[in-house]
Amino acid sequence: MASSLHEALRQMLAVLEQERQALAGLDLDAIVGTTRDKDRLCGTLEHFGETLAEPELDDDCRSMLDAARRLNEVNRQVRNIIAANVSRRLNALTGSPQLYRIPKGYASMVGR
Repeated sequence: MASSLHEALRQMLAVLEQERQALAGLDLDAIVGTTRDKDRLCGTLEHFGETLAEPELDDDCRSMLDAARRLNEVNRQVRNIIAANVSRRLNALTGSPQLYRIPKGYASMVGR
């Protein structure tokens, strides 16, 4: 079971890296593909989470989990920045006010 968990975590790390590259290149097809892959892998990891107690995780698994959390957070922040830029550009084109505003200093608050 541990080797299956290791493999699922390795796959998740690879998908998160692919997502980062897709976001950087604004490659919509790749973004959608990585979203499907992440969803599938989340189901796999959920199964392990239900059957494996946290103290049973080895150091390698803990390290990969930590790396996956960090990569996922970076990707989330990039997605939010892209969405904010799209909103700003659409608002500028239409002359419409923003439906919501991102608070000043939001980017620095996210990292805390």
